[in-house]
Amino acid sequence: MAIESKKKPAPKAAAEKAAPKAPRAPKVTAPKVVNEAAMTKGLHRRKEMTGTVVSNKMQKTIVVKVGRRVRHGLYQKYIASSKKFKAHDEKNEAKMGDIVTIIESRPLSRDKRWALQKIVRRAIQTAEANV
Repeated sequence: MAIESKKKPAPKAAAEKAAPKAPRAPKVTAPKVVNEAAMTKGLHRRKEMTGTVVSNKMQKTIVVKVGRRVRHGLYQKYIASSKKFKAHDEKNEAKMGDIVTIIESRPLSRDKRWALQKIVRRAIQTAEANV
């Protein structure tokens, strides 16, 4: 009985491996319509939220409480939920109780990713007793 040896096929010549491929035709696409408003504001619009200032005791930082209503999955009842966001207030102009609009920004610290955009409504000023 003869033992058949499995031989690997001979490697292809270098000329066959580097055979030039036919150049592809460039893709023809329609010109892109550029939205000028999107170009001025960046790639996308920044998120905006409206809430109430609950603290302004830090330097150049306010804490804004943003409330929202969520529908319960099982009972279909609306539940009020809220979240606090720290926002940058460069001029320290927002006071407690003000309703403000905050806008998304680059990270300024570990917790601060929002900036004060405008004060929608000022809080009613009451006489504070010095206790």
